[in-house]
Amino acid sequence: MDERSYDPKTVEARWQEAWQRTRLYEVDLDHAERPFYNLMEFPYPSGEGLHVGHTYSFGGADSYGRFQRMRGHDVFQPMGFDAFGIHAENYALRLGINPAELVPRNVRRFREEQLKRMGAAFSWDHEVNTTDPRYYRWTQWIFLQLYKGGLAYRAPSAVNWCPSCLTTLADEQVIGGRCERCDTPVTQRILTQWFLRITRYAEELLDFSHDNYSETTQSLQRHWIGRREGAEIDFAIEGTDERITVFSTRPDTLFGATFVALAPEHPAALRLADATHAAEVGAYVEAATSRSEIERLAMTGAKTGVYTGAEAINPVNGRRLPVWVADYVLLGFGTGAIFGTPAHDQRDWEFAKAHGLPILPVVAPPEGVVDDVVRQGAYEGDGTLINSGPYSGLTVDGAKAAIVRDLERHGQGRPQVTYRLRDWLISRQRYWGPPIPIVYCDRCGEVPVPEDNLPVLLPETEHFRPLGTGESPLASIPEFVHTTCPRCGGPARRETDVSDNFLDSAWYYLRYTSTEFDDRPWDDARLRRWLPVSMYVGGVEHSTLHHLYARFTWKALRDLGHIPRELGPEPFARLRLHGLVIREGRRMSKSRGNVVNPDAYIARYGADVLRMNLLFMGRFEEGGDFSDAGITGLVRFTQRVWRLAAEPEGDADGTSAEELAAAMPLVRAMHQTVRKVSEDMEAMAFNTAIAALMGYVNVLQEWQGRVSPGVWAEAVRTLLLMLAPLAPHLSEELWAQRGLLYSIHQQPWPAWDPELAAEETVTLVVQVDGRVRARIAAPADIDEEAARRLALENPKVQGHLDGRPIRRIIYVPGRLVNVVTG
Repeated sequence: MDERSYDPKTVEARWQEAWQRTRLYEVDLDHAERPFYNLMEFPYPSGEGLHVGHTYSFGGADSYGRFQRMRGHDVFQPMGFDAFGIHAENYALRLGINPAELVPRNVRRFREEQLKRMGAAFSWDHEVNTTDPRYYRWTQWIFLQLYKGGLAYRAPSAVNWCPSCLTTLADEQVIGGRCERCDTPVTQRILTQWFLRITRYAEELLDFSHDNYSETTQSLQRHWIGRREGAEIDFAIEGTDERITVFSTRPDTLFGATFVALAPEHPAALRLADATHAAEVGAYVEAATSRSEIERLAMTGAKTGVYTGAEAINPVNGRRLPVWVADYVLLGFGTGAIFGTPAHDQRDWEFAKAHGLPILPVVAPPEGVVDDVVRQGAYEGDGTLINSGPYSGLTVDGAKAAIVRDLERHGQGRPQVTYRLRDWLISRQRYWGPPIPIVYCDRCGEVPVPEDNLPVLLPETEHFRPLGTGESPLASIPEFVHTTCPRCGGPARRETDVSDNFLDSAWYYLRYTSTEFDDRPWDDARLRRWLPVSMYVGGVEHSTLHHLYARFTWKALRDLGHIPRELGPEPFARLRLHGLVIREGRRMSKSRGNVVNPDAYIARYGADVLRMNLLFMGRFEEGGDFSDAGITGLVRFTQRVWRLAAEPEGDADGTSAEELAAAMPLVRAMHQTVRKVSEDMEAMAFNTAIAALMGYVNVLQEWQGRVSPGVWAEAVRTLLLMLAPLAPHLSEELWAQRGLLYSIHQQPWPAWDPELAAEETVTLVVQVDGRVRARIAAPADIDEEAARRLALENPKVQGHLDGRPIRRIIYVPGRLVNVVTG
């Protein structure tokens, strides 16, 4: 190799072997003095291998962990594989290979050929694999704890069904009416399934006061949980003892109700239909329930529905309201029944227009014509009540309170809070997952498998293809199904559904700390030392899936006494979301032919260059557009660093005061760069950290050969230390070539002197009435009076003022002077 050029292939392989041989990234979990748990989402080992999005996410998280290690923390950074589930199983089905054979092969490839070649500081001693019986024994144990605590139950329910994957899906796994795994339109089925009572924790899951989660995470989870304050209102059905309970956030519009509508799945939908309408209602219900709720929400066009022949009595005025069944009403939202107020709800307005129902305005907008709502659409805003009997003249909020109070006094309603969130459906009618540890006995009923009989092993079988019957392939294996009741000893049948792989991943961060123990899922002393997770880096797509489920699981296990309560209400101290890597302005996909294979780029350019290119694209939380031009720029940067530093330090002692004074511009640049890169690394602003390092390399090139050996040695060492988290192989190699002690990744992060790091000058932006008119160089420590004087004396500013009187001057220290005229 040319001694003046950098060969990443040779260098990276050598240092990866050295790090593994010296166990550089393993940490003593029992005695760490400054524990820092740096977690990233473990991947599905699907056949396609790691994609560049993994490299981006893992590279950023690893750089952050390396930075924390150099700042003196004992960093625990484990890695594992979320190897159960539909992703892996669907790939195995496409190839016609049993997932029990294919998935271990993929795991080996992910680990040995991809993850290790990234050069990340993973602790492989604590690897987890969700398909290992030593792992899923404890997934089943967690299910049993939730079951015993009343948080797991089995019930018939309308569920989302993927006709391609041939299994049920949780609401969170349906995106725009399609399966998030295979993009097939989702249908609806009624099946008896297992659920976890996540709704019991809805209010606590809305409390983010004890964590440091991104605003995006908080916003997405709040929206998904969907807390709504309103009232439950009872409508008697004319001529029967039936009552329909409706939840509404707008009880103030009750006087404008002109119909009641039930979801097709509502238990009263068929019961209320009279003889004249029964057949039509039955056909409508059958057709509507074949579509998922999410698909129905996404439907456009005229609102459909069918009249039942029944009438409900409005409790506030005794008006008779026709009862309809309509597919835009959803059973899982509120009570599955609504009172329709077409004047003040756009969906109700569209339904009323489609079916010739009255539209009665009862809220007058502050401005505008009330009758406009009949012609143009619903008015959903604030205003004053009209046509509302004794409540006319009240504000919307005042009427809400008064109407609910009166309904409650007469036993016809009550205040209520509801949530969009529904219980977590965990049953899957597939093969590749942990069997749910329940047996069914004709004498004893539903019986949990005793804990000392765990794990319930997933049987090896050639019959692993989904059946499509609503049952798992395990149902076709008699030797698995038929068992003995653990309670009475009689014949029993095993549950044949497997659990959702999101249950596997809801607790994996706990298992990482205790992988060597087989007699417990985790060690409490380890949890007290390492939890909550110091930093968790993940994808925005998991905000309403994995992140929400992990929070629920932590809280439930805490309340059941399995996690020390003093660890707090959240599993993650900080949660940061990374952005998306796109190419040519579009999301990557095979059909577009724009997928970036990280293996090919690592083979050609090296892992450090690929990592830095990805992190240099833009803000970590936003992502960016991958380009080969960016790669070329980072290759040039690494070669420049190589030419600056690839030599022994030699004698670096004896810098005189005169030599130090002569090199002061370089010294200042060094301290300013350390400050900038330190702040950026802490903020995960990797792109600007890399930019600062590029600027510092420019300065070094200007000063090469012009300063004493001592000053030069310190300047180059500082460059390599700052570069180490972002280019771990290159910095390790150059550190060694300079004759310094192994390893650079065990060295302390460089410090900076505040005086030397201070900027000598700043650029003051001067505005006149909010428009930029000048930029002025000024001393960094300039005070307000001097800044004002500089601004007003500037010829460009004087020209724009043109003698106008100055009303006030706004000063932002060191940044802005805004002159306001008037």
